Amino acid sequence: MDESTQSSPSAVLAPTRFDAVLFLSFGGPDGPDDVMPFLENVTRGRGVPRERLAAVAEHYLHFDGVSPINRLNLAMIDALRSALADRGRDLPVYFGNRNWHPMVEQTLAQMYRDGHRRVLVFPTSAWAGYSGCRQYHEDIARAIDALRESEPASVRDPMLLRKLPQYWDEPAFVAAGADAVRRARDDLPGGEGEPRLVFTAHSVPTSADRAAGPAADGGGLYSAEVYAASVSVAAEVGYGDFDQVWQSRSGPPQIPWLEPDICDHLENIAAQGVQQVIVYPVGFVSDHLEVIWDLDNEASEVARRLGMDYVRADTVGTDARFIEMIADLIERYADGGGDVRALGCGDNGRTCRPDCCVPVRGARPSPGNARTS
Repeated sequence: MDESTQSSPSAVLAPTRFDAVLFLSFGGPDGPDDVMPFLENVTRGRGVPRERLAAVAEHYLHFDGVSPINRLNLAMIDALRSALADRGRDLPVYFGNRNWHPMVEQTLAQMYRDGHRRVLVFPTSAWAGYSGCRQYHEDIARAIDALRESEPASVRDPMLLRKLPQYWDEPAFVAAGADAVRRARDDLPGGEGEPRLVFTAHSVPTSADRAAGPAADGGGLYSAEVYAASVSVAAEVGYGDFDQVWQSRSGPPQIPWLEPDICDHLENIAAQGVQQVIVYPVGFVSDHLEVIWDLDNEASEVARRLGMDYVRADTVGTDARFIEMIADLIERYADGGGDVRALGCGDNGRTCRPDCCVPVRGARPSPGNARTS
């Protein structure tokens, strides 16, 4: 580890230009033979029963064992490279994953061999919490440890990796999401009144939400950030209220998770007479299996059974404004500046400092703005 970061994760470093970008994502299988090894990587150390993995594997096999996430990430990387080149930034962009190839450990070793020593890391999660923020710091730290083993010279010639901060409240993230909702609304047939707008994000145990840090209302920071982003997108589209729900929960039923679930919520609003619904997966940067299975298959089928017009809005993915937002984040830090105390920001994979994400930027909507049942 660079000695300048030993004393504190927020230590002020002398301005040093960064020379590469690591695009760090979750990963997904590229074929049927990849599915079980991928799921074993995702769940390693959690004691998930084999039969549960087999059930989830069937979701992937429904799509020939291919998750769209790697293909979409590569498209985002191509667009980001072009955006940086247009700005005159000579920063190569490398691709690494937490759970599947290209694995971050191998990518970082290649970057080291290519001569890069100062690396900015863009994570494909906008949020606080363990899997959305702190685990990316752990990915970086694990890759650095692996580098020390594979490239002993790295101890004498260390790399500095700086994770870019959370971006859930960036105006471009909000604008791209708002346009996705508008496009989805245009795809619905004409009907009486406005379609119901429903935001969804990956559910987590309520204890994990609180562990991300306390929000002003006593909830957790992850859910507070998701609510705040939903408020911003809804306002941009002209919706005074909306529904906030969750998806993709797993684990023992006795453990409380963020709710309501998207499918249960569709049942509830259908009973209220709602006939048209727009679902926007605000919690996801790009499509992957949990988006296309949970929303395009399960939730869509529930809506069809209930006689509702249902449309799922796009994730922000390769929207030009979102790509420019990533380039903006990189430019803030590329010359060695930038606020290393920004939410979720950190050097060399340091775990989050105490109160890293406090206070939350933005406010959880009042009950009059967001419905959850």
